[in-house]
Amino acid sequence: MRCGHGDFRLQDKRNGELFLDLIINFTPTGMIPTREMTPHVPISVNEIVEDVHKAVEIGITMVHLHARDEETGKPTYKADIYGRIIEGIRSFTKDLVLGVSLSGRNFKEFSQRAEPLQLGGDLKPDMGSLTLSSTNFNREASVNSPDMIRALADEMKSRGILPELEAFDAGMINYAKYLETKGILKPPHYFNLLLGNIACAQADLLHAGVMIRDLPPNSLWCLAGIGDSQLMMNSIAIASGGGVRVGLEDNIWFDPARTRLASNSDLLRRIHRIAAANERKVLSPAALRKTLDLQRGDGEYGRA
Repeated sequence: MRCGHGDFRLQDKRNGELFLDLIINFTPTGMIPTREMTPHVPISVNEIVEDVHKAVEIGITMVHLHARDEETGKPTYKADIYGRIIEGIRSFTKDLVLGVSLSGRNFKEFSQRAEPLQLGGDLKPDMGSLTLSSTNFNREASVNSPDMIRALADEMKSRGILPELEAFDAGMINYAKYLETKGILKPPHYFNLLLGNIACAQADLLHAGVMIRDLPPNSLWCLAGIGDSQLMMNSIAIASGGGVRVGLEDNIWFDPARTRLASNSDLLRRIHRIAAANERKVLSPAALRKTLDLQRGDGEYGRA
């Protein structure tokens, strides 16, 4: 399998395949889970910070943050809330790679979506999510016009923030390659490949393989499975040399039969067990920073 690592220097070789240590991209909150759906989803700033603290103790490489309004529990784009989350996380880890959501599912205006990118200094995010096309979910759409994608990418470039590229099907990967030819995106790239949404690539080996094959050179990737497919996609990624995106954002259940609600710690500990069985070590934040040409952390954040 062509793993999309391009010219990256890899750390291990087994049976002809090249492997990086395992990227664990932790997604604690998302936009959908509510307290009515599960008591385990972190909503407040302190809850999110504490869940990330637990995750760091278990072992993660990076975190993909969504902020919530603390009165309503609904998603928010407000930079002050993101800033408080980032400040809390960096009080106990100075090099964890931090990404913020710039989602178009709830917020339509560029000024709203780009607001978290305005944070600077010790509050500056390393990455900002960039979904590479519009997509339909079960009951709503995430609208990402070409102009919006370019505007967000340009804003990140100007502020020294790496796009966290999100692809729900192979066409979105092709669009990323197009944007690279136009100079809007610059390698090295990081991709979340999200499978299992009803209107996009399905969570099976064929869809995953096509998307991985089509990645541009100098790309790192993590597989995400939406809902019940999270465990399967994570397991495929671990076995095939990729990384995983894991957390309550994508799946609130521990088992496919939906008999047990998961906590974020439950999901992370299971990933560590699967990784150990596959002899995959967790990639450190410092190693990811070096590979993606990010600043070293500890007061220096974003692209080098």
